[in-house]
Amino acid sequence: MSRSVREYVRRPRTGWFDLALGELWEYRDLLGALAWRNLTVRYKQSLLGIGWAVLKPVMQMIVFSVVFGRLADLPSDGMPYPVFLYAGLLPWTYFSTTITSASGSLLGGGNMINKVYFPRMILPFSYLFTGLLDLALAMVVLFGMMVWYRADMAFGPQMLLFPIFLVPAVACAGGLSLWLCALAVRYRDVHHLVPYLLQLGMFATPVVYAVQLLPERFRWLLQLNPMTGVIEGFRWALLGKPVEGWGLLVGGFGVALLLLFSGMVYFRRVERTLADVI
Repeated sequence: MSRSVREYVRRPRTGWFDLALGELWEYRDLLGALAWRNLTVRYKQSLLGIGWAVLKPVMQMIVFSVVFGRLADLPSDGMPYPVFLYAGLLPWTYFSTTITSASGSLLGGGNMINKVYFPRMILPFSYLFTGLLDLALAMVVLFGMMVWYRADMAFGPQMLLFPIFLVPAVACAGGLSLWLCALAVRYRDVHHLVPYLLQLGMFATPVVYAVQLLPERFRWLLQLNPMTGVIEGFRWALLGKPVEGWGLLVGGFGVALLLLFSGMVYFRRVERTLADVI
């Protein structure tokens, strides 16, 4: 009895906007497997294991609280500065850790790229989900701090809305990761430049300071930074902090989606010659 053989033919994509999103869905199992591999490799044979997901933002919170809260005496909208700071560090740590890891994903996955076909976009996207588990673990510390510093802090229904503000964070991290990992294939020093750019980006984002610290005539610049809306949204949802202009959230959401779309378009263009360059 003859067995039918199914033949697959892969043809080059044409056009700037042929993103092949359906192909990503077809390979969703591989995406999950890579995300799990990233998580296990990150904490394999480490003394604290997954505890590093909590230790990193906690140590940053302690150091920044002393420097900016005690010595510089920065305002925190009437909230305990460590709680205010830690609520801003959570989404920023997810953002920076994801980009740092994903920007070198194509270079690190060169062996896979040259041996088997799969949507290359899966490599940087897999780190988007790895960081979410770290974020969930670190949030447990925030709830403990809220109880410790102010027992009467209202746990209102708006707390259920905080996942909405993860959407622009994931979109922004995904878009920048696509841009940077594609550029790193052609210019290898991009991967080394990323940590320094993220350090500058943190101080261009209201992580350690409140939005009110910036003169009102310059606050519109914060709308160009999508992480401003994410951090303000986190503090509103989790701490009940009033938002200084909902335009920050709406504008940041739009910029994040633009970064994601443009990153996917550029990545698809680079992907055509990826195996020859790596």
